[in-house]
Amino acid sequence: MIERFYLRDYLSFKEVELNLTSGLIVFTGPSGSGKSILMDSILTSLGGNSCDAALCESQVTWDIDTDETGIQNDDVNVFKHIKKEKSRYFINNQSISKKVMQSLSSNNLRHLSLKDFSDFENENLLDILDNRIAKNNKNIFNVKEKYKKIFLEHKALKTELNNIEDEEKKIIDLKEFAKFEIQKIQNINPKEFEDEELLKIKKELSKKEKILDSLENANTIFQSENSVFNVLDSLEVDSSFFNDSMNELRAIFDNAQEKFSALDEVDIEIVLNRLEELGELKRRYGGIKEAIEYKEKKIIELHKYENIEITKDDLQARVDKLFIEENSLAEELSNLRHLEVDFFETDLNSYLKELYLRDAKVVIKKSEKTVFGLDEINIQLNNIELSKVSTGEFNRLRLAILALKSELMNSNNGVLMLDEIDANLSGEESMSVAKVLKKLSKYFQIFVISHQPQLTSMGDQHFLIYKENDESMVSQLNMSNRIDEIARIISGENITNEAKVFAKELLEANK
Repeated sequence: MIERFYLRDYLSFKEVELNLTSGLIVFTGPSGSGKSILMDSILTSLGGNSCDAALCESQVTWDIDTDETGIQNDDVNVFKHIKKEKSRYFINNQSISKKVMQSLSSNNLRHLSLKDFSDFENENLLDILDNRIAKNNKNIFNVKEKYKKIFLEHKALKTELNNIEDEEKKIIDLKEFAKFEIQKIQNINPKEFEDEELLKIKKELSKKEKILDSLENANTIFQSENSVFNVLDSLEVDSSFFNDSMNELRAIFDNAQEKFSALDEVDIEIVLNRLEELGELKRRYGGIKEAIEYKEKKIIELHKYENIEITKDDLQARVDKLFIEENSLAEELSNLRHLEVDFFETDLNSYLKELYLRDAKVVIKKSEKTVFGLDEINIQLNNIELSKVSTGEFNRLRLAILALKSELMNSNNGVLMLDEIDANLSGEESMSVAKVLKKLSKYFQIFVISHQPQLTSMGDQHFLIYKENDESMVSQLNMSNRIDEIARIISGENITNEAKVFAKELLEANK
């Protein structure tokens, strides 16, 4: 749940701090007071929206997976949005992207915006149905898990088999191409780093004559060696340093002579031709190493082509076996679901009756198999497709689905944020929505904006949004203040005694 919310400098709001409880939290106030702005700012603090507030901050009790996110998990985690030149997002003062914050919040926060069909997706409806079945038959979860495992394995092997069959149609061309590529590289038979050695040899050959001429001229230095020794001896100077230097110089010249003599047997044309062959491989494959790796890959491919019949027969046998197992488990799941769907429909219509809606029709039919089985559930309201029903009916039907789902939940299933869900409803319809939301508030912390006394009176916590000198203010109402606010909603700004009596009766009845 959200334990505390703080807002600073957003449109008509200067500063707001809300200390929040669990259950149903209601925002009311005159039109234009800032209720929707406040709701948007709460969503923004959790990455679910974007606004220009200087600061939106929510303290939440949601757990964060430190290993997965790298964010330290505290007893109370602080989600924060700051806007200066640009928006920045933080969790526990650690800077993160909006996408990361949205991902973390999505596990705990649902904003029931208009015509969101996610609650009616097949996966969600099947999940509700299966959880209902599990109340009397826990084995359904084992069947689902086993089916999912076999379905995914069957799908992967079938894809592999289809690829082999596609390859088989062009196997001759593929084999010939693989052989051609392998032979082309084998004919050159490159060695890794060979081109670098050859370039070094080429460079040395190119300067061989020049260096040998220079060596011959430099060797004349040794003809004066004795003269230098004699001079040093006459000067009574120790000549060992000169002797060492001359020996070192002689070794350098001898090594150079030996190295270039070894190149006498190297044919420069052969070196150049080899470099050209290797260069062609590098241009085609990106490098010598890559060419060698490509050859090894083609050898493996060729081996696979030559053994494709054996592989295909083995795969086909495994695919056939998995297909039988998959069908058996899918049928077992389907049979359990078909037995439960009438009870599902009855209980759904029980909620719809509370919500002053006519019965819905729940149809389960077999369709193409997916990871969830071979069943597809469709819901129609008054024999009308959901996309064509009114917004008010759609949202009440969605509440009924959530109520069905909540029967199988533990407490503390996160936060629901609703826009004006009771707008344009009659008093009876509004009361029906309020009762269902009150049931859901055992499982969710619910934020709702209301313009109706029925839903407002159900709130566990009631905040009034109003304006003073064009500044939006928020006040948590006590019992006496709530009576006045609900009376205002009933009778308008000129509050009547009858409205106050009715407001008090509503609050007393909903305690």
